[in-house]
Amino acid sequence: MSFSELGLKKPLLEALEKLKFETPTPIQQQAIPVLLNGENDFIGLAQTGTGKTGAYGLPMLHLLDPNDRHTQGIIICPTRELCIQVTEDLKRFAIRLKAIQVTAVYGGASIIGQVHELKRGSQVIVATPGRLCDLIRRRAVNLSNVSCAVLDEADEMLNMGFKEDINAILEAIAKQAKIWLFSATMPREVMVMASKYQSNPIEVTVGTRNLAAENIEHHYYVMQERDRYQALRRILDATPDIFGLVFCRTRRDTQDIAEKLISHGYRAEAIHGDLSQAQRDYVMRKFRQKSISVLVATDVAARGLDVNDITHVINFSLPDDALVYTHRSGRTARAGKSGLSIVLVNPREKYRIRELERISKIQFKMRKIFNGEAICRNQLLAFAENVVKTPTNGLEMEKYLPQIYEAFEGLSKEEVINLILSKEFSRLISSYRNAPDIDAGSQMNKPRKEYGKSRQSNNGNSHRDKFRKGGFGKVRRNPEDSQRFSISVGHLHNVNKGAIVRLVCDKAGIKSQMIGAIDVKREFSLFDVDKKAAQRVRNSMKSVSFDGKQVKVQLS
Repeated sequence: MSFSELGLKKPLLEALEKLKFETPTPIQQQAIPVLLNGENDFIGLAQTGTGKTGAYGLPMLHLLDPNDRHTQGIIICPTRELCIQVTEDLKRFAIRLKAIQVTAVYGGASIIGQVHELKRGSQVIVATPGRLCDLIRRRAVNLSNVSCAVLDEADEMLNMGFKEDINAILEAIAKQAKIWLFSATMPREVMVMASKYQSNPIEVTVGTRNLAAENIEHHYYVMQERDRYQALRRILDATPDIFGLVFCRTRRDTQDIAEKLISHGYRAEAIHGDLSQAQRDYVMRKFRQKSISVLVATDVAARGLDVNDITHVINFSLPDDALVYTHRSGRTARAGKSGLSIVLVNPREKYRIRELERISKIQFKMRKIFNGEAICRNQLLAFAENVVKTPTNGLEMEKYLPQIYEAFEGLSKEEVINLILSKEFSRLISSYRNAPDIDAGSQMNKPRKEYGKSRQSNNGNSHRDKFRKGGFGKVRRNPEDSQRFSISVGHLHNVNKGAIVRLVCDKAGIKSQMIGAIDVKREFSLFDVDKKAAQRVRNSMKSVSFDGKQVKVQLS
């Protein structure tokens, strides 16, 4: 099937031809014909990297009235990175639709500039939930003419604490707009939202709900906790041509790991919520250009990362939620390619691998952590292969060859190769010459009490049961099982419950399910945290900023 068979307008087909898009992906083939009639609510379930932006973006552009300058369509995205990426894609699709304007609005950029751009007229607004709510409160956007609203990555938006903002947006447009919901997974929270705001939606599923992509291999390595960073280095060293993502829990971990890698000579950078938009754009530009080969990221910052050639996803630490692992691994094997997702675990984390296998229907293979000999062999062979494949320019090199030959006179071919390799890899070989074996995988097969028995919580539920329900640690409403914190922002600072959830989860590296009741006061707010995560919250939130201002978080 070709795009011309889907019923799209000629200007859109011309743009797709210019972009060299010839064959629609499965989700595009099934979604576009349905959405072109503009009369149905819609649910599209497909894994990351399967072309969801085209699946909803092309029909939306097709249905727009170019003579009407009012906003007719809105697209809600969880992060500014995805917001920017979707906007760029839509502008490329609309290159032949001269009267169509697409505007991105997101936090971290001047709201004044965005207001000015919206006043000039924009048929499509691509927005993050928080910024769009701010614009609605300022009466800077008029949504009365919106006929179509897209929720992109709906599962992730709810997981990030945007439920309150999304409800406010949908309440404002639900009477007249069709709701198109696109997601990689369909947890219960998304199903509840769909049933509330959609009427008899048409559902299209590509692949199987909530499962990882089939063209991804899943490996795990076992080491003692003290050797976790060294294990990461060995994986990177043993994979000379890696172009990968390393996921960490918190912003602090992300920055620390990136700085360590840079200090050890790796082409690495970090991306997380503490970076300004200009810094994030700079890092992402370097990554897309492959000036850096390893990007260390938090889950939030990696949303919307649209890079097709990522070879490896490395989970430096496992997420609390099985669905988050599905999202992480989906960063590789995009556009039909294959990829590898790697997990680093200590011996006590064995059961989490088993739970991931059961929930996501994937099969992990345990691998032995590379020793020095394997690393050196991989590096040397990759170097030799690259040298052999290097194209030569005989005309430019010819005049230098006599002097080069003279310099190597008296040396055999073997001696020349040995000298080149020694110069290139002497540091690597010396650093791994006496490197200890840090693989702890053999311990996985030894029966130990903490492996076979799941620890019981006060209400009788095991940690495994909580992970099975989608979050590793459900919130306990019982005061004996939670700790109450105060944070020095409230209604006066334009904070809502969703913003507090996102701030705590991103800074402390915990899931939203571990946060209980939240009470927003005039000048401060109170929130409950599962006792098991309370110490992590205390340690990680000693220095926190909200909207650029330092805030205080303490036990209440």
